[in-house]
Parts: sequence; C-alpha cells; structure tokens
Amino acid sequence: MTVRVPAKVNLQLGVGPLRDDGYHDLVNVFHAVSLFDEVTAVPAREPRVTVEAAPDAQVAIQDVPVDGGNLALRAARLLAGRLGVEPDVELRIRKAIPVAGGMAGGSADAAAALLACARLWDADPDAAGLPELAAEIGSDVPFALLGGTAVGLGRGERLTPVETSGTFHWVFATADGGLSTPAVYAECDRLREAGGEAAPWPRASEELMKSLAGGDARALGAALANDLQPAALMLRPSLRRTLDAGRELGALGALVSGSGPTTAFLAGSAGHAADLAAALAQEGVARQVVRAHGPVPGATVV
Repeated sequence: MTVRVPAKVNLQLGVGPLRDDGYHDLVNVFHAVSLFDEVTAVPAREPRVTVEAAPDAQVAIQDVPVDGGNLALRAARLLAGRLGVEPDVELRIRKAIPVAGGMAGGSADAAAALLACARLWDADPDAAGLPELAAEIGSDVPFALLGGTAVGLGRGERLTPVETSGTFHWVFATADGGLSTPAVYAECDRLREAGGEAAPWPRASEELMKSLAGGDARALGAALANDLQPAALMLRPSLRRTLDAGRELGALGALVSGSGPTTAFLAGSAGHAADLAAALAQEGVARQVVRAHGPVPGATVV
C-alpha cells in the first residue's frame, strides 16, 4: 500500500507567547505544494523503516532516523495500538521533501504511514480517527493528511480549510544541512527577550486571506510572513543572501519556509517560476532549486 504526501510551505507563521506546556500559540497558514514523499507499507516480521531518495532529489536521507525516532514508524505503532493489531510493518519511504528543511517532511511521512497502514490493516481511516492520532504525533501531521490550504491554530493542529482560487507557482531553494525546529523557536524567544519585545497574539492576515480567495499572486507575495524568519537568519546567516537573490531576480514574495533552512519564492506563473528557478540555480546560493505548485491534496493512496 503506497501513499503520496505533499510538502507544505507556511504562507503565514505567527508565533504567540510561550505556553506552560512548552509550545507556542500559533496562527499557521499551511499551503500544500507538489513536492511529494511516498510511503509504502508492506507486512513484515517486525516494525522497521527504510529510506531512499526519490530520483533527482538531493535530500539528506542519512539524517532520517530509522529507529524509534522516525515519526512514520511512531505513527504505525500508534495506529496499531488503536486498532489492537501488531505493528508488524515495513515502511519504505521515498523522499523528495527536504530533510529538516522547514517543509514538514517528517510529519508528511507520519501522515502517509497512518493512511497506508490503515489501508493495509483493512481499517476505515475515518473510524480509526486518523486526524486525532496525527495531532498526537506532531503539530504539522494533521495538515499533511488534509492538504490544500488551511489555517492551523493552537500548536497548528486545529485546522480550518481556507478558500483558495487558482494555482500558485513556487520555487524552493534548499540548503546544505538542516535547522532544528526547537532551536529556531528557542532563538525566536531569545531575540524577543533581548529586544524587550512582548510576544504578540497572532491573527490570520486579512490581506493574505483575500489574496488566496482571489487567486492574486502579487498580493499573496506581499502578504507572506514568518515570525520565525529572524531567528532562522540568525542561526543561518547565509539564508539572507538566498532571499535577497530571489527578490532581485523578480520573485513576487520570498520567505524562509517554516523553521528553515529552505527558502520559498512565489512566482506569477509557471513560466515565471521556470525562469526564476534557472536564474537562482545560476546564482549558486542553494544546494538545489526545485519548482512546485499549490494547493494540492493531502495524503493520497496511489
């Protein structure tokens, strides 16, 4: 049983105050894009996971855990416990989503594993409560199941689909190495404290919602926002050069994707994205430059 699952880019990531449970209240506008991992679930004598790179994908698969720290394997075990079956499954992950790149690749694999294992074990995905299990695994996992465009509240797991018209075209520039999401949040907190800045209570941007509903790429580019970007730039200063290059080459909008270090650039059309990707690749400011479009569906059996 094979499931395809998309990467995400955060069109808006508003980070609120630190909560007592160690998380932040977020306003997270997720957007699923056509950069996919595939997870295949097959019967096995014991739970295990294998990882390979998709053709032409320059992803650091050596950084993907293949033990109990793998989110996909954790998802399979969690679902098996819910269903009362043994988690005897091999998960074969084929990756094209950057590893530790701010595009929720690990969370996407967990969502794919939930759906693949539910089908493998003849369970009704709705009856099995996959969204609830997804939220237990991680904040980004429920959106990887849903796909499209959605506002996530709380830790990002409480989702409301967003009206979106048309297709938006993206260019993503990946970087060598990853960034730790907890480290980026911690740096965000440190920067705010050092600057005497009180953490705001975030709200979904009205301009962003209007641009999505109207399919207005230029307005969307102007409305992109990420409260974690200053922290990511502090931890990885080279990203500033990548962002500047994309803007100078004509991107309608540019931002660090999630906690980084992948950077995202919005184009006005498929042709514009192709030109922008070629120009960025020539600048030598990224490990790999890839194009994608969105929104796309979430985890899907193939």
